Amino acid sequence: MSVHFEERSGVIPCNTPWGNWSQTMEEVFIEVNVPHGTSGKEVKCNLGSKQIELHVKGQQVFKGKLFGITVADEGTWTLEDKCLIRIVLMKTNREAGNCWSSLLEGEYCADAWLQDQMQRKLTLERFQRENPGFDFSGAEISGNFAGGGPDFSSLQK
Repeated sequence: MSVHFEERSGVIPCNTPWGNWSQTMEEVFIEVNVPHGTSGKEVKCNLGSKQIELHVKGQQVFKGKLFGITVADEGTWTLEDKCLIRIVLMKTNREAGNCWSSLLEGEYCADAWLQDQMQRKLTLERFQRENPGFDFSGAEISGNFAGGGPDFSSLQK
């Protein structure tokens, strides 16, 4: 089995006061640093299709409306080594043009440079899926990549 594109090419994380978030065409990944020794009983995480809420040891970490829509029953969270919470959300729109500019509406926004890097990454991921025999993980992209890049579907092969 080949390694997934995002594992070979790395991720483009958006740093936050509590950790970071990143994305692929299909998923949004959230990593939250919590006090060492945190137990699963001390974590309250509600994942909805449009909302997310996380409390640790009775303190709210974040709460709000997600930037995009997710598949609520496919979202998961785990507590690793009693110091890191990992949340995985499945996007409903899994196109390269669906690049979230923030985790929550108006909060935890990627700056312009980071947003550009995220969009480039999703466009390369799209190219990889459309051309499975080629390795785009180390490729650089320039030109029109906003909105998922150019559409080559109408070209004859």
